[in-house]
Amino acid sequence: MTEIRHIVFDIGMVLIHYDPNLPYARLIPDAEERRWFFENVCTHDWNIEQDRGRSWEEAEELLIAEHPAHEHNIRAFRRHWHEMLPYPIDGSVEIMNRLIADGRDVTMLTNWASDTFVEAQKRFTFLDNPRGVTVSGVVRLIKPDARIYDLHAGTFGLDPGATLFIDDNPKNVDAARSAGWRAIHFTNPPALKAGLAEHGIEA
Repeated sequence: MTEIRHIVFDIGMVLIHYDPNLPYARLIPDAEERRWFFENVCTHDWNIEQDRGRSWEEAEELLIAEHPAHEHNIRAFRRHWHEMLPYPIDGSVEIMNRLIADGRDVTMLTNWASDTFVEAQKRFTFLDNPRGVTVSGVVRLIKPDARIYDLHAGTFGLDPGATLFIDDNPKNVDAARSAGWRAIHFTNPPALKAGLAEHGIEA
């Protein structure tokens, strides 16, 4: 088996915790009402289009046209976005930084809106430590689309067969494997460390 020469990290829920309930627990205190809001108004499918490159302005206007009574809480998603990322996942960050210190080639591949990623970089300076990053909102492709894996490999000169990808979403992990990469489904830092060891990488 080809030796791993490139390691690619996802960011959200791998290196940084993400939970949209954090601000909305205050904005919509009733848990059932809040669940309905996320299932019917600010849904995952709505939010992922910002990761694909749609502007927040367009996203808000489209949704407000459908749900005018919820305008305040719709606009609150972007306004309070920073609260949804409360802290780094320290164990994962330590592993990533150790790999970089050991001379490993580390990059990142993330589904993230372009403007909020710039904000995240300012808050979480460890995001500047890897060699580079592909941000879906910039390239207007999102995981698990095979094209974003090929784009990332081409941009950073990665040999797919020598590349190991780390992501919390099983669909993204499967897509990476379909692109010829090896992959680890992230659950927690100790399991990540064990998974890396299975690929012959000490962290």
